[in-house]
Parts: sequence; structure tokens; C-alpha cells
Amino acid sequence: MRIRYRHRGHEKIFDRLLDVVVLGRPRDGVHVDIDLTPDLRVSRPHARISLVDGAYWIEDLESANGTEVEGKSIKGMGKVRFSPGERIRISETILEVDNPSAHLSASWAYQDSTLIDAPSPQVDIVESIGVAQALFEPGKGIDPGRVQDLALLYELPLRIGEEENFDRLLQLMIDALVDVIPSADRGALLLEDTVSGELLLKAHSPAGRPSIDMALATRAMTLRHGFIWRARVDHDREQLANQINSGMYVPLTWKRRILGVAYVDNNDAGSHFSTDDLRLMLAAGHYVAMAAVQNNLQNDLRYSTVLLNRLLTNFSPKLRETLLSRAAQGRLRTGGQRSEVVLLEADIRGFTQLTSGMDADDVMDLLNDYFSALIEIIFQHDGTVDKINGDAIFSVFGSPEPDPLRYERAARAALKMQSGMLEISQVRRSRGQVTCAVGIGIHCGEILHGFIGSNERMQLTLIGDAANWTTRYCAGAGPGQILISPALHQRLWRHIDADLVEIDTKHEGKLPAYQLKGPKATMR
Repeated sequence: MRIRYRHRGHEKIFDRLLDVVVLGRPRDGVHVDIDLTPDLRVSRPHARISLVDGAYWIEDLESANGTEVEGKSIKGMGKVRFSPGERIRISETILEVDNPSAHLSASWAYQDSTLIDAPSPQVDIVESIGVAQALFEPGKGIDPGRVQDLALLYELPLRIGEEENFDRLLQLMIDALVDVIPSADRGALLLEDTVSGELLLKAHSPAGRPSIDMALATRAMTLRHGFIWRARVDHDREQLANQINSGMYVPLTWKRRILGVAYVDNNDAGSHFSTDDLRLMLAAGHYVAMAAVQNNLQNDLRYSTVLLNRLLTNFSPKLRETLLSRAAQGRLRTGGQRSEVVLLEADIRGFTQLTSGMDADDVMDLLNDYFSALIEIIFQHDGTVDKINGDAIFSVFGSPEPDPLRYERAARAALKMQSGMLEISQVRRSRGQVTCAVGIGIHCGEILHGFIGSNERMQLTLIGDAANWTTRYCAGAGPGQILISPALHQRLWRHIDADLVEIDTKHEGKLPAYQLKGPKATMR
């Protein structure tokens, strides 16, 4: 369906092989095919245009400001039929559905994989079957001569399940169709590109010289009919593109969606396609469409998995697997919970002065050398990186998944981080590079934590005073030091070696803290 729409002098064109198009503004849980933002008086959604048996219909979806066709409001009238070219008004947006026949190329032929213009042959449509019609007559006995057809229909689902390479699967399918249909000399499969909407030649048999009439292909998809065509007997056969005598085109449909077209043809004037051939072709086309949908879903899943993995880079591999599993089951949702977690902040001491005379690339190398090791240590102890703010890392233990060992793991992670800093500094010093040290503060307390945003874009957020207190202890820690709060010391005193100290704060005055020196034997 091709729709032109204009808003305040800006015109856009929607051109996709869809028979139902929803117009409006999107929101969570509401899909629109044509987004009419920034027209803010458009509802979410607003209207629906559908193509049924060649006729166009429009329906106002209970919008706030209504829909007009040629100046007449259709709000509350249900589905209203209209013609291509009639003006549709939705708020300040004007839309027109183009007549599809005006955009059909006269004919196209593929020769040696090169697209060239070719004159369209004069043809007759001698048989036509809609995709919604029954493909086989109930109660009719099986023609012994068509047993091979049924074998193909049994075999295609098996091939779909076994063949992992989608392009190779499509080639196998068209090879099988050309082989099984007695009158077929050649065939091809065209599928709609999911991004551009362009029809792509995905497979053809035999190799070399497929011929495709795009006007006939578009007819099959627009009318949702498979059909047999023959060249008119009074036509000069020498003028036919690639000497084609007759052929079949069928749309590839899945759940009322048009995905492409399949065709076969022949060069023999004495050989014709039958109704049974067309029914077989339509049935096989359903399998091709099913394979295409399955391939698209797999591609979407792979893309979503990669994207989700990137979004989950702040989580340890163990937590990442848990969250991916929850997402796959539809259980990774926005929402928060209150619970006690352990917060750890590590900050480079004297970073501004340290890097004042360094090149930007050298500063980034320094941060990458130290922070990549520190983040890996946090992950090893099942912590989550909440954020990296310049020269500081803020992490949490016990979120988003509960962890009964979060207190001990945070302390172990801090000790390992300081030893890791020494190791990295030793390597950098041997290279003549600038080194640094971090101070670490750890605190435990109740916070509100969870994912905020939408299902399309969510992030882990921590809300509560515990984060501010953690920053206080981190600010009080000198280079190479780890300071923990009294609240955390109360839980770990039997397992750690720590000295009571005082730190100065800007607003609270002096605060008690414990300098963590190492674990006792029970914590090792």
C-alpha cells in the first residue's frame, strides 16, 4: 500500500506491501505503521486503512479529533469505503492513497542476474484462486498421478526444520517445485526486504536466465490470488521475453501478510499448467512464507539477544544469563523493590591533578587499564556496575537479583580490587606510564532498586540515602584504603580485620568508619 502524507509542508511516502495499515502516534503496547508525530492532535492510534479484495476501506479508531474523507467526518461510522486519490484529513495531516496501477512497471526481466527493461507480453489469466480458498477439495480421491505432489508437501516442512541456511532452503524449495510441476521449466522466489520493502530475488531455477514480470507479480500480491496466465495465441511468440509461453504466480502469505511472490513458467506452446498445479503452488507458497517468517523471527531474536547483551554489559556474566532467561520468558519488566543491598564506590585519588598534563588518549588508556580490571573483579564477585562517572565506579551487590552473601562478596571484591590496582601499577610503571591509586568506600542499607523506563528501553536504578552515605565513606578513603560503614562492620566483624577510624565530612562532621585490612581465616 502506497500512502502519501503531508504535515505543515513536509511530505513523506509510506510504501509497503501491507493490506492493513494503522495510522497514529505510537505508545507503549500500541503499534502504528505510519507515525504521524509531531502532529500532537493525532490519537494513539487514530485510524486504520485496509485493502480487501481490491477495495480500500478506512475506519476511525475512536480518535479524539476524528477523521475526514473528502471533507466528511467518518468518526463513529465504522469502515467506510474510499477510492485512491481521495483526500483524508487527520488533524493537520493530509493523506492520499495512491492508485497501485499507476506505479506498476510495464515489465521487468532478469537475465544473467541483471535487471533490464522488457516489453510486457499480452497474456490471458485463465485460472485464479484466492489464498483464502480451500486448496484441495474435501472428499475427492487422490489422483495416482499426483502422489509426488503430496510427497513434496510432506517433505517441505521437514526441510524447513532441518536446513539452517535460509537462502539454501529457498533454493531447495524452488528446485523442488520446478521438478515436481510437470510443465515448469523455470521458477523463482521473490521476498520483500523487511527494511526497504523492495522485492528481492532470493532463489531461481535453473541458474542463468530467470524471467519475472513485475506487473504480474504485483497483481498476485495486490489481489491475493494465485493465477495461471498464457500468452495469447495471436501474439508473435518471438516477441515474448525469454520465449515464455505460460506461467503461474502465487503470493506468499502468512496470517494475512504478503511476504513476496513465487512463480514458474515454461517455453513449450503445447504444455499448459493445470488447476492442480496452481493449488500445489499455492500450498507450497504457504510453506515458503512460513519459512520466511521463521527466518525473520530468528534474525530478530539474534539481533535482540545481541542488543540485550550490550544493554546488560553492567552485569556479571552470571547475572546476565539470569536476566536473559527472564527476558526470554517475558519476566524482565520494569518495577522496583525495597531491600538491603551493599554499595561500593571506588574513586581515583587526585585524578584531576594527576591527568592535567596528559594527552586525552593517555588518560583514556589509564582509565581503561585500571577500570577494565576493576569491573572484571566486581563481576567475579557477582556485583553489578551501576555507573561509571569519570574517575569513579559505583557498584551494587544484591541487585537486581537477591544474594545472601552480598556483604562478604563486596568486602572480598574491595580487597581484590586494591591488590589488582597494585599489579596494574607495577606493569604500567615498568612501561614508564603514569600510575594511580583508588580509595574505596562500602556501605549497606535499604534502597529502592529495579528497572525503570519501558520494555524497549530500561535501566537499573538505585534510589535511597544509602548511595549518598557510600560516597561519604569513599571520599574519606585515602589511596589504597578501603573504608566500610559501621552498618557493614556489624555484619562482618567476625570475618574481617578492621580498625576503627574517623573521617571528616562536609555536612555531617566526623563520622566513624572502619578501615578494612583483610579477611580473618573464617572469611578466606
